[in-house]
Amino acid sequence: MAVDGRLRAVVALAQAMAAAQTPQESWRAAAVGACGALAGSFAALSVWERERGRLRVLVNVGERAPEEEEFPESEAYPVNRFPEITEFLHERWAGGGEPEAWVETAAGPATPGRGYGRQGAPPTDAVLWGRVAALRRRGRGCCVVAPIVLHGRAWGELYVARPEAAAVFDREDADFATVLASVVAAGIAQTERLEEVRKLAFTDPLTGLANRRAVDTRLDEALERHRSDGAVVSLVVCDVNGLKRVNDTQGHAVGDRLLERFGSVLSLCGAMLPGALAARLGGDEFCLVTVGPSADEVVDVAGQLCVRAKDLELGEGVACGVASTGDPIGEVRSARRLFRLADAAQYRAKAARSPKPVVAGRDGTVMRLADSPPRSPQDRRRFRDARPEESRGEPWSEP
Repeated sequence: MAVDGRLRAVVALAQAMAAAQTPQESWRAAAVGACGALAGSFAALSVWERERGRLRVLVNVGERAPEEEEFPESEAYPVNRFPEITEFLHERWAGGGEPEAWVETAAGPATPGRGYGRQGAPPTDAVLWGRVAALRRRGRGCCVVAPIVLHGRAWGELYVARPEAAAVFDREDADFATVLASVVAAGIAQTERLEEVRKLAFTDPLTGLANRRAVDTRLDEALERHRSDGAVVSLVVCDVNGLKRVNDTQGHAVGDRLLERFGSVLSLCGAMLPGALAARLGGDEFCLVTVGPSADEVVDVAGQLCVRAKDLELGEGVACGVASTGDPIGEVRSARRLFRLADAAQYRAKAARSPKPVVAGRDGTVMRLADSPPRSPQDRRRFRDARPEESRGEPWSEP
């Protein structure tokens, strides 16, 4: 590839990674861009997991072998099998320079003139023959491997291969791969920054659970699935009892500890439901959002949540309301309606000091409370006054 072509390839790679919205999109953009830039037929991006001493493959693109998944869940290789990698993947670069890419071929160690980069020693024949066998088994004639360095430390590697009939990578290709690895590192750093910002925007700082913004987003997505394929969407709304008493008598630090402990219990119970989102809505209000599990499964877990919350050293248990499209609650067109139903059920549980969840659609009173969402202050007052007399003194929670 001419110099202008390689420059365009570098720019295209950087732009593709900058446009990625998720880590997976970023990884794939890196592998696809590098594969095209080096005229490869296959590319992979791997991360070095120091604590496990292994390279874990994040993405495979191009002409994949039958056992190679695009986003593999468990494809990993012990680093100690690759002496040339361990030469590069140490805590910091001893010489202060950038690591260089190296080339491997299916011809094996007896082939003259196959470079591995100017730093580090070539691998032993026994190790290399294992790599050669892997290239041959997958119909690849050669590969170039470029270490990725992030924040001055080894992050992983970029791997690009060509088929047996294609030209073998040369020294210029290896140098270009080193440049591409630097571009990929910059893209990964940007993705990590965006993920951190996203985490801050969608996480409750006290409990580490999701926040109201994350709940709104998840519910909108969940109801889209409900409309498209009938997936059951359920919402559990919880109000921690006794928080004000704890704050008034023992201080807000102890109150915060109660919220943190309940958040842990909520997270534990949420883990019993595949894909559940555990969140703190604000103050002493929490919720669980699920897509897929049946209404009965969600109610059962909500019951366990009530039992576990009652056993907490602080507080006075929890008031819990459940609304699910798997119950006879009528058409749910918006997250607002599901919130109204779950919130009304939670008020019923609080007023009755119920030790178990109250479920919308399994109590006619709850259904009458929320059939027509209020649209004005006057309607809101009528909605509030429609609640059972014993619960009218409770504060209104606007979804």
